[in-house]
Amino acid sequence: MSTSNVLVVDDEADIRALIQDILSDEGYSVTAAADAQEARAARAAGKFDLVLLDIWMPDTDGITLLREWSDAGDLACPVVIMSGHGTVDTAVEATRLGAFDFVEKPLSLAKLLRTVEAALESAEKRALSVRRLLPSLMAPVGRSQLMKALREKVQQYAQHDAPVLLSGEPGTGRSAFARYLHALSRRADQPLVSITAASLLDSNVEEQLLGSESDGEIHAGAFERAENGTLVIDDLSDLSDKAQKIIAAVLEDAEYTRLGSSTPISLNARIVATVSNDYDAQVASGALRRDIVAHIGALTLQVPPLREYSEDVPELLAYYVDKLVDSEGLTFRRFSVAAQNRLRNYPWPDNVRELKNLVRRLLLSGSEKDITLQEVEAEITAVASAHEPLVKQDLLALPLREAREQFERAYLQQQLVLCGGKVGQLAKRVGMERTHLYRKLRSLGVDFKSVVTDD
Repeated sequence: MSTSNVLVVDDEADIRALIQDILSDEGYSVTAAADAQEARAARAAGKFDLVLLDIWMPDTDGITLLREWSDAGDLACPVVIMSGHGTVDTAVEATRLGAFDFVEKPLSLAKLLRTVEAALESAEKRALSVRRLLPSLMAPVGRSQLMKALREKVQQYAQHDAPVLLSGEPGTGRSAFARYLHALSRRADQPLVSITAASLLDSNVEEQLLGSESDGEIHAGAFERAENGTLVIDDLSDLSDKAQKIIAAVLEDAEYTRLGSSTPISLNARIVATVSNDYDAQVASGALRRDIVAHIGALTLQVPPLREYSEDVPELLAYYVDKLVDSEGLTFRRFSVAAQNRLRNYPWPDNVRELKNLVRRLLLSGSEKDITLQEVEAEITAVASAHEPLVKQDLLALPLREAREQFERAYLQQQLVLCGGKVGQLAKRVGMERTHLYRKLRSLGVDFKSVVTDD
C-alpha cells in the first residue's frame, strides 16, 4: 500500500472531499487546500510527492501558482493540472512550466487514479536515475592509479556508517571526497551538512552545534540538521578548545541536548572530518584532542597532493575549463600541449585549488582560443619560498644555476637535520670533504649552527 503524500488544491469543497476520499481509500496520505494561499502554507509545512492543482481559483489561478513554483525552482514533485474549462493553450503552458499531465473535469476517477499512479511512478524513476548519476558526477577527477585506488577506497567506506577522517594538505579536495562519500552512501537521500571549524566561535559554538529551544521555538544545530545524513566538519585543526570539548562529549555520549532544553537527542548522523597532514603532531602538542581523533578516525583516508598524481593534470585542466564555462559563463579556451606539459611538471604548492584558480584567471585574461606556454609562465609563481619543501618549489621556472642552488640548499638542509646538525656526519653522508662542505653551506646561506643549537 502506498504512503505517498498528495496535496489537492481546489476551491470546490465537494471536489476536494471526493478526491480526498478516493485517494485515502487507495492508501495515500492526502492534504487539501482551498486556494493558493493554503497551498503555499501546506507546501511550506510539509513535503509532498504529488500535487493535484485546479486552474480556476478565486485568489491566484493554478497556472500562476505553478509558474511561481517553477520560477523559484520549487517543483520538487510532479504536478497534475485539473480544469473543467481547459484550452489547448492552457495545457501547453502548464506542460511548459513543468506539469506532468492535464486532466479534465468532470473527473473520471479511473483516469485520475491512473494519472496519479503514473505521476508517482515517473517521479520515482527520475529520483532513482538522479541518485545513480549523482555519485559519478561528483567523483573526483583523474585516471591515475592513485586516484582510482582512492575512489575505490571511498566506495568501500561508503558501505559503512563509521566516522571517517580525511587528511591532506590544504587545497587537495578533501571536502570533495567527503561529498563523494556521502553521495555513495545509504544516506545519500538525507541531508549533507558542512560546517567550517573556524566559524565556530566561543560565543556561538553551542547554538551552532547543539541548537536551541525557547518558548516552543526550535533552532536546529548542525548535529540535528544532519540527522539521518552526514555532518562534515571542515578542518579539525581550527576548532577552539570549547568547540572540541562539545564535540568530544557528543561523540562520547552519542547524544546532545539543545540549549534551553533538558531532553537529550540521540546522535544519528555520520561524522566526516577533514584535517591537515600533521594532525599527529597537533595531538601530541595538545592542540587537538586525542579523543576526537580517536572517535572520528575509525576509518581514515589520506588525500594526496596534486604533485603525486601529476599525470592527471591535463584531465583536470579540461574538467575545470568546462566547469567554469558552464557555471560562470566564461569564454571557452583550450590549453596548448606545451602549456599542459609545463603544468604537469609544476609542483602545485596549493594543489587542486591552485589549479582551478589558475584556469579561471586564464579564461578571464585571454581572448585567443589556445592558452599558450607564455601565458602559463606569466601566471604561475616563479619561485616558491626557499623555506618551502623542495617538492613544492618550481625549479623549472629558474635558470639552471639558481635551480641547482635551490636544490642543493634544500638537500643539504634536510640532510643536516637527519645528521642532528653535525657537519662531520653530514660530510660522510653526502660524500664531501668537510672544509669544502663548510664553504658550500656558507655560500648557500645554510645556517648549520642554528641546527646544532636547536638540538
